[in-house]
Amino acid sequence: MTNIAPTNIGIIGAGHIGGTLARRLIELGHRITISNSRGPETLRELVGELGPNAQAGTPEEAAEFGEFVIVTVPFRAYRDIPAEPLAGKIVIDTNNYYWERDGHVAELDDGRATVTGLLQRHLSESKVAKGFNHIGAPAILTDGSTAGTPGRRSLATASEFKEASALVSALYDDLGFDSVDVGPLSESSRFERDQPAYVVRQTRAELEANLARAQRSAAA
Repeated sequence: MTNIAPTNIGIIGAGHIGGTLARRLIELGHRITISNSRGPETLRELVGELGPNAQAGTPEEAAEFGEFVIVTVPFRAYRDIPAEPLAGKIVIDTNNYYWERDGHVAELDDGRATVTGLLQRHLSESKVAKGFNHIGAPAILTDGSTAGTPGRRSLATASEFKEASALVSALYDDLGFDSVDVGPLSESSRFERDQPAYVVRQTRAELEANLARAQRSAAA
């Protein structure tokens, strides 16, 4: 039995994380509209693989379709996420900041802002939570296990909204992972790039310890 009943989920971004999450979510009975920046026609092969519960759309269509929406685009493109159709919705942000790819952002380099905090600022009418940013895409399919399994892998989330972080935690559990809620988005950099918790298989206790060891800004 899953925590989240079958529902409509929008995915904005069809890269490794987006495509992998679409596959797992469809396995759990959800319906997906997935999009990218190049147009729905470029997703025909992926949608064909995913089956009848998947369809391709524009980012606006994915945003409108989803009861909640997963944003998984390169950080540099976060301002392109359509805000109006996401108003009032929970948005799960998988982004990380790679200055080599995205260009330097002073607010991130000096720790005055966080990646997901900037998306929350852009999506001011949405409830944004960070999730799925510190696990490699293949591990989403291979590392999950049932609740109570010794050594069960744990993932972190953060949000200004309890209902948003609770949704991410419920989704983690459905996919086979324990969770740790680190609190507000100001703490979300604790499980980003170059931090001890980043892309490491860890139990809940190990994740809590790694989060405690994290520095405020790893990119500076």
